[in-house]
Amino acid sequence: MGMLDYRTLRTEPDRVREALQKRGETDALLDEWLALDAQWRELTTQVETLTAEQNRVSKEIPLRKKAGEDAEPLLNQLRQLKAQIEQLEHQRRAVEHEREAKLLLFPNIPHATTPVGADASANVEVRRGGQPHPMHFEPKPHWELAERLSLIDFERGAKVGGSGFHFYTGLGARLERALINFMLDIHTREHGYTEIFPPFLVRPEVMVGTGQLPKFEEEMYRCADDALYLIPTAEVPVTNLYRDEILQAEQLPIYLAAYSPCFRREAGAAGKATRGLLRLHQFNKVELVKFTTPETSYDEHEKLLRDAETVLQRLELPYRVVALCTGDLGFAAAKCYDLELWSPGVQMWLEVSSCSNFEAFQARRANIRYRPEPTAKPEFVHTLNASGVATPRLMAALLENYQQPDGSVVIPDALRPYMDGVSVLKPNP
Repeated sequence: MGMLDYRTLRTEPDRVREALQKRGETDALLDEWLALDAQWRELTTQVETLTAEQNRVSKEIPLRKKAGEDAEPLLNQLRQLKAQIEQLEHQRRAVEHEREAKLLLFPNIPHATTPVGADASANVEVRRGGQPHPMHFEPKPHWELAERLSLIDFERGAKVGGSGFHFYTGLGARLERALINFMLDIHTREHGYTEIFPPFLVRPEVMVGTGQLPKFEEEMYRCADDALYLIPTAEVPVTNLYRDEILQAEQLPIYLAAYSPCFRREAGAAGKATRGLLRLHQFNKVELVKFTTPETSYDEHEKLLRDAETVLQRLELPYRVVALCTGDLGFAAAKCYDLELWSPGVQMWLEVSSCSNFEAFQARRANIRYRPEPTAKPEFVHTLNASGVATPRLMAALLENYQQPDGSVVIPDALRPYMDGVSVLKPNP
């Protein structure tokens, strides 16, 4: 069970405390929430006690009048009770609002199989795939290759959008489109996903549903006049497709694949890992989203990982699968694998996909349920997603791994049908 609800926090506070500690977070939030919850329950008891007294007095007034007795003292008491109840109700609503707000700040409880560790250094490499491409020369970083081959214009991108924006140009734009179509075709034709083309702007409650808000407000682009947010990933609109709905068991599992641009402020990002295509404010991604039953979600998680891996295998790129530890785990995830590509030009492993099982965490926030049986009480689905995959670092790794001594770049066989048969990207003469 990975979702956080009132019952879990009230009856299993030690388990929640342990989960927060594994994630490297203090348990002050839990103490604050428990104090608010106790206050709310005390106010509720007081309201119920006074309401019962109000009902008793209300019933006694007509009896007094019928007996010819003075009912004014009871009427005064009734007015006092009503005023007390209104005051307590006002306090209770304020406490309830604060309690609800704090509930949204709790991260998911890590799954038992998630490695325990403080930071990325404790992540566990699960396996490797593909072979490094032999190079008998000093490999160049992708930004040098892209500029020499006239694939990307970083300078004019910065002129138009600022740092973190760029233009794909000519065959660079064609290669970007080829990667997107290639990935969508694999996932829809071979892996059974239904293609979705989602809105790129969403309402605040939609961002709350998937866990971006309220915790990561500063990382999002917001349209102030319309209270809409630019999506940081297609995960947000696609997961919320079924918000406030009850699905039938026979509909599950649901597999959805979506292309979208992604918009991220990336506040505070700097350093070597931000050059070229490594960290952008706008980038493209093919996202995979699943809705499953709780019983099948971890089998579906492994299958989701293999679906994303297929892209890297077809492109014959060297990659590895890494299990994230508790200290590096995303806010909403119970378990997560990262897919990382080796990029020889920057001598780094580049993460191109996070493959996460959120269990019921997002479903509870977005109220997505299903009926295990036609007459059964609705239960929360489990939601999963993975990048299938993100294009910028995929493009970077592709250019760096397939570069030749003369600065040209060979197009992988699997992509050539999407490039009108272009097999080599060559520098301009």
